Amino acid sequence: MNRSSHPVSTLVSVLIYTGIIAYVLYVSGIVSGVSLAIGVIVIFALVLLFSGLRIIDQFEKGIVLTLGKYTGTKEPGLNWIMPVVQTIQLVDMRVTTVDIPQQEVITKDNVPVGINAVVYFQVEQADVAVLKIQNYSLAVSQYAQAALRDVIGGVELDSLLSERDKLSKDIKDTVDLATKAWGVDVSDIKIQDIELPADMKRIMAKQAESERERRATIIRSEGEFAAADKLAQAAERLSQVPGGLAMRTLATIEKINPDPSKTVIFALPVEFMEGVKAMGDYMKDKVK
Repeated sequence: MNRSSHPVSTLVSVLIYTGIIAYVLYVSGIVSGVSLAIGVIVIFALVLLFSGLRIIDQFEKGIVLTLGKYTGTKEPGLNWIMPVVQTIQLVDMRVTTVDIPQQEVITKDNVPVGINAVVYFQVEQADVAVLKIQNYSLAVSQYAQAALRDVIGGVELDSLLSERDKLSKDIKDTVDLATKAWGVDVSDIKIQDIELPADMKRIMAKQAESERERRATIIRSEGEFAAADKLAQAAERLSQVPGGLAMRTLATIEKINPDPSKTVIFALPVEFMEGVKAMGDYMKDKVK
């Protein structure tokens, strides 16, 4: 931001009061005409000296205009300008933030969205920022609003939601290119909030739920496939041992009826009995 200093009114007021006091002293006979003239000159010189003093803060620079024309830039510290003839405008050189109010934008795929952002900028050339544009802060804000609408209007909703950082950089580059001519550097622009229509929010929520269900189904299918593969491997191993499947069946029957006081009758196929006999023969051969 900049602010100007015009000491003319202060100087005129001091001179008027000085003239009144001098006239009263002269009329009352307290001082002579010569002494009065010398006193007035001294007072005028002191007023001229002190009214031209200006203190510029460390984060500021002063743009000096002499009779309306730019004649130099004052650095931080104690400075002096010529009253009446010169004026000084102080420019803040710190990083400044400007909020971009919510903009209603239509994306490339015709979805209305509300977007707001924040701009970070800093004056690099104080004289250019004062002389080339009337209000550089307002100009940066308005240009950023236009750039935001242009960039967002050229992308689809999916890109807007997934590439926020890239779009922020595109907006920043567009604005910075223009503000360089104003002596202003835009360091960053951040998209803050993206407001979607209510019906679009419902659609996206349903899509997210469908995606979660799809992933859960895939995980269950993968688990069932792995279990089936293990069962197939176990069956193959049992088939390599004579009567192995029959023994596995007996173990399963025992788990079904663990209570010895109860009798359960199972109808077993002939192949099962043959498997038991084969297992017995296999065990006899192992003993021999």
